[in-house]
Formats: sequence, C-alpha cells, structure tokens
Amino acid sequence: MDKKGIHLWLILWRAFRAVSAYAEQDITRSLGMCLSDFGILEILLHKGPLPVNEIGQIVQLTSGSITTAVDRLEQRGLVDRQSSPDDRRARIVHLTPHGEELIGKAFARHEAAMERVADKLPEAEREVLAGLMKKFGYRAAELLQENRAAERKDSI
Repeated sequence: MDKKGIHLWLILWRAFRAVSAYAEQDITRSLGMCLSDFGILEILLHKGPLPVNEIGQIVQLTSGSITTAVDRLEQRGLVDRQSSPDDRRARIVHLTPHGEELIGKAFARHEAAMERVADKLPEAEREVLAGLMKKFGYRAAELLQENRAAERKDSI
C-alpha cells in the first residue's frame, strides 16, 4: 500500500467528500436547509446564545454571509437577535423555542446518520482513526502557521 503523504491526503479528501455529501444530503432532507444554517443552529444548541461575529468565526462565514444566514433563520422563526447586556453594539443570537425543537430533533437524526457511516468500525478502530486524524490535522495546522509566519516575515 502506498504510504506517501499525497496518498494519505487523497484518501482523506475522498473520504471527507463522501461523508460530507452524505451528511449534507441528510441535513437537507431532514431540515430543508443548507449546511451552514444547520451549523449555526447546532452551535447555538450546544454552546447557547452567542454574538453573531463569534458564530461566523466558528462556522467560517464572512461577516456578510453570517448576517444573511442569521436573517434567513430569523425569518423562519428559528433564531432571534437580542442586544448584548455588556456591549450595546453587539447582537446576541438565541434559538427560539421552535428553533430549539427543530435543531434538537434534526441533530438527533443527523447523529444517527453519522453513526450509520461509522457502523462498520469497531470501537477500537474508531479510537485509532480519531487519534490518527487528529495527529494528521494538528501537523497540517502547525505547518500552516509556520507558512503564515514566513509569509509575514517575507512581506516586511
């Protein structure tokens, strides 16, 4: 078996694309919404109310895109914005009762769908896979930071 870095990347990339496509299909079918909207609702379900800009950073949306997504979710009655008690300029996004019910059910369904993807892996293999993916990802993040530092140094 080819163990070169490029081969590992190709396997990871193809696996990620397949799992992502399945996940997106499941989310679209169960909620009738896009992956980023699901991500916003999921974050609010698990982390509680958050400022709009913080949600945008977590789901990796630009400020314009996160505003548009929150507008869309607000129009559906799934979230609402409230002024921050600490900073009048900041708006905090909250799940509405309808939004909490919807994402709670959808997340449980999505969790079951992702379990179906992993059901061929015994617990021991899941642990090994998780550890290896973390190690691979941490190394990529480390190299990315090194490259960014070198780019900043070169631009000075």
